[in-house]
Amino acid sequence: MSSNQQFLQILYEAFNKRKIETIISFMRPDVKWANGVEGGFVYGRDAVRDYWTNQFKSIQPQLETLKFETDENNRNVVTVHQIIRDLQGNLLADTTVQQIFTIEDELISLYEIDETETIQEMIQKTKTANEQ
Repeated sequence: MSSNQQFLQILYEAFNKRKIETIISFMRPDVKWANGVEGGFVYGRDAVRDYWTNQFKSIQPQLETLKFETDENNRNVVTVHQIIRDLQGNLLADTTVQQIFTIEDELISLYEIDETETIQEMIQKTKTANEQ
């Protein structure tokens, strides 16, 4: 496992334990972070902290790393199994996504999601399928 893979694996473990400050310490102060819930991006460590604090008030995402790759632009592409539950533990979404990290000077400068659906859209699709 490369040093970037180890770095990212620690990041995912911290995320699953909701250790927000540990995760924030892995980012550049001017990080650009994909907003997986609503789309778009949030900018800077404080905005990422607020994004996750608000997210964890309504959903419980769990991420399992499946594969680490490096693309042609030297970005770290991580394929993850993403399970999202509500606060009562009910399944809202279960999918596989690719998360893309640009790492500069051993800190994350950019996080992108190679997915066209937001978490809100995934949850709505699951609700619709369950209602049929």
